[in-house]
Amino acid sequence: MSRFLFVVPPLAAHANPAAAVSRALTGRGHEVAWVGSERYLRPLLGAEATVFGTGLRPYRGQRDRGLSAVRSLWDDFVVPFCAHIAPQVNDAVETYRPHVVVADQHAIAGSLVAQRHGLRWASLAPTQMEQARPFRNVQQVERWIEGRVAAAGEALLGAAPEHDPRFSPHLLIDFTTPALTGRHDPSAHLAAVGPALGPRPGVPDFPWAALDRDRRLVLVTIGTVATDLGRDFFARVVRALEPLSGRVQAVINAPAALVPDPPPHVLVAPRTPIPELLPRVDAMICHGGMSTSCEALLNGIPLIVAPIKYDHPIVARQVAAAGAGRHRHFDRTSAAQFTTAIEALLDDPEYRASAERIAASFTAAGGAGTAAERLERLAA
Repeated sequence: MSRFLFVVPPLAAHANPAAAVSRALTGRGHEVAWVGSERYLRPLLGAEATVFGTGLRPYRGQRDRGLSAVRSLWDDFVVPFCAHIAPQVNDAVETYRPHVVVADQHAIAGSLVAQRHGLRWASLAPTQMEQARPFRNVQQVERWIEGRVAAAGEALLGAAPEHDPRFSPHLLIDFTTPALTGRHDPSAHLAAVGPALGPRPGVPDFPWAALDRDRRLVLVTIGTVATDLGRDFFARVVRALEPLSGRVQAVINAPAALVPDPPPHVLVAPRTPIPELLPRVDAMICHGGMSTSCEALLNGIPLIVAPIKYDHPIVARQVAAAGAGRHRHFDRTSAAQFTTAIEALLDDPEYRASAERIAASFTAAGGAGTAAERLERLAA
C-alpha cells in the first residue's frame, strides 16, 4: 500500500478528474490525502477524505480574454495560489509522508515542494493549456510564462527548480488521447489516459419530463468561467434554433437571466446534470473546455466549439481536425451560421462517426483506472 498526496486548484475541470483518479487509487487499496480548500473539496471527496486545508483564494480575472487571460491566469491565480498553499503543502508532506505527490499543472506548489523533499511526483494535465504549448510560436509569451514559473520556483525553493514544475520527469498524466490531439508522444513517462470520470455531488433537479424524445436534442453550455459573456451568445443560439424548432429541442445550461423568455423548444437550466443528460444528446454547442468537450466526445457526441479563452481555441482546432465537429467564433458567428452548423452535425453521419472513433480511443485508454495504475507503478 502506498500514500499519495493530491494538490489541485479549486476549479471543477481540475478537481473532478483528480477525484476520479483518487477513488481508483483507494479502490486499489492505497491511501490518498489532499491539500486544498476544505470548503471546496469536502463535498466532492466525502466526509472520510483526509484534507489539509488551505482556505479558498478566489480568482478575479475571469473576464479577461486572449493573451490578457493567460497573463491574469498566471499573475492573479497560479503564482499567488502557489505562494498561498505552499506552507500547507510542505506541512502535509512532512506529516503525511507520501510516496508520491500528484500535482495539477496549475498547482505548482505541489511539484515544487516535492522537489524540495526529493520526492517522486506526477503532473496532472486536465487542460491543453500547457500540453499543447499554445504560445510556442509567440516566443515572447512562452518565455514570459517560463519566467513566471521559474520565479515562483525560486521564491519557494531559494534556487531555480531542477525541473519545470508543470512537467514531471517521472509521470505526466494527460486526460485525452492522440485520437483527439493528433499528438503521438512516445515518452515513457507520458500517460494519455483519456477522460477520468466519477460521481459528482449534488446532482440538481432537472425537468426530465419536458424532454421530447421525438426531437433531436442539442445541449448548449459555456461552462462556469465566462457565463457573464454569454447573453449575446445565447441570444444568437436561440435565434439559430428557431428554424429547427420542428425537429430540434435544446437545453441551455445557463442562469435564467441570461436567456429571458425562451421559446417552448428551448429549456433553460442553471444547473444541468450534464453527465446524466449526455447519453440523450445528439449534438453539443460549447466553449471548448477540455473536460466538457472530452466528456461529450466520450459519449460520441459531435461538437460545435466556440472558444472563449485559455486552451479553448486549441480544443476547438483539435475537434475540427479530428472531424468530430466544427470550430466557430464565439463573438462573430451569426445565428444563420449556427443554424447551418447545427444542421450539419445532425444530418452528416461523419461527424458522429468521428466522435465515436474518439470515444473508442478514450474507452481503450482506461481513464482513471489507467492513471491509478501508472501512479501505483511510480510509487513502487
